Amino acid sequence: MSEAKKIKVTLVKSVIGRLESHRACARGLGLRKLNSSAEVIDTPANRGMINKISYLLKVEG
Repeated sequence: MSEAKKIKVTLVKSVIGRLESHRACARGLGLRKLNSSAEVIDTPANRGMINKISYLLKVEG
């Protein structure tokens, strides 16, 4: 079994004052505070959340 591809996402802008759906995407990706990072599996659902709030994130790998 090969390991699923992972993407590292970092919250670089605040979610204060953003749309509730955008805040929910950040929480769904496991991001709480500014500059917090999370490794998420590269799935279509996670890709959609990343694309929706790409202006708040730094994405690696």
